[in-house]
Amino acid sequence: MTTALPAPTPPAHHPAPAPAGAAPADAAPTGADFADCWRPDWTFDLKAVLRPHQRSASDPTMRWDGDAVWRTTTTPCGPATVRITHRGGEVQVLAWGPGAEWAGTAVPGWLGAQDDPAGFDPSGHPLLREIARRTPDLPLSRTGRTWDALVPAVLEQKVTVIEAHRVWRALLRLAGEPAPGPAPEGMRVLFSPRRMLEIPDWEWHRAGLDGARRRALRHVASVAHALEPDGGCDSPTLQRRLRTVPGIGVWTAAEVVQRTLGCPDTVSYGDYHLKNLVGWSLAGRKTDDDGMMVLLEPWRGHRQRVVRLLHLGGSMPPRRGPRTAPTNYKRI
Repeated sequence: MTTALPAPTPPAHHPAPAPAGAAPADAAPTGADFADCWRPDWTFDLKAVLRPHQRSASDPTMRWDGDAVWRTTTTPCGPATVRITHRGGEVQVLAWGPGAEWAGTAVPGWLGAQDDPAGFDPSGHPLLREIARRTPDLPLSRTGRTWDALVPAVLEQKVTVIEAHRVWRALLRLAGEPAPGPAPEGMRVLFSPRRMLEIPDWEWHRAGLDGARRRALRHVASVAHALEPDGGCDSPTLQRRLRTVPGIGVWTAAEVVQRTLGCPDTVSYGDYHLKNLVGWSLAGRKTDDDGMMVLLEPWRGHRQRVVRLLHLGGSMPPRRGPRTAPTNYKRI
C-alpha cells in the first residue's frame, strides 16, 4: 500500500525561482497561498501540453483566460486552484487552497519538465516528420495524481466522448467542491473518494451514469489511496495496480498513466477510434488494435509520443455511416 505523496520536488533542471521581490508577470489576482515565477529551460505551448487533461471546452476543472489557464486539482493536502501564465518565456504560478503548495510545485511536471524525448526520431515516416517539424516542442505532461485522471477515464468507458463529458460536468456540479480562491465562476474541484462513496444510486442515475461505470467508480474510490504513485512508481507498476481493481482494464489504465506519469510509450489499446487514426495516418488503411501496435513498433519507447503527434496532424478514414448517438442512461 502506498502513502500520500509529499509536495513534489522540482526536477533537477527546473530553473531557479525569480529573486525575491521580483515584479509579477502581469496584473494577476493577489493574495495567493502559493506563488512562483521562473523561466523554464525547455519550450512548450501551454494549451497543447495541458490539452490531454481538459474534458471538453466547458470542463469545470479547467478554464482559459487569455494567455492564462485556471486549473483545479485534488492533492494529498486538499483541493487547490492553480493559475498559470506563460508569457515572454516566463511562467507565473499562483495557487489557492489547502493543496496550493503541493499543486504549485507540481506545475513544472504539468508543463513537461520531466519528459525526456531523447531517442525519439520521427524521420522514419514522412507524415510524422512533417508534424514534428511544425510542432517541434510537445513535451508530455505529468500530474502525479491518479485520482484526477482515473475518474474521467472510467466515465469514458464504452460511451461516446460527448456523453462522457456531459456526465463529468453533471457529477462535478452534483458532488464537486467550489474552486478555492478567485477562480472563474462555475469552476469545481473533483470530489474526494469518500464523497463519491456517499453519493446515493438515485443521484448517480440522475446524472446519467449507468450501473457498470457506477460500480467501477465505487471500486476505485474504495482503494484510491493505494493507487497514487509513490516515489519509485513507474508506468508498468501503476498499470498493474490499476488493473487489480474490478472494472479497470487495459484501456483505462493506459489513459491514466499517460496523464499521471506522462508515460511516453503506453498506448490506449482498445480505443474505439485510435487504431483507425494510427492505421490511416501511417499506412493509409484501417487496422485493428494489434495492427496498430505493429505500425507503432518502430517507435517503441515513444509510441504515445507518436500518438500525440498524430492527434495534431494525422487523419481518419472517410466516414461512411452515421455517428454513434449518445445513450441517455437517465431513461434506462
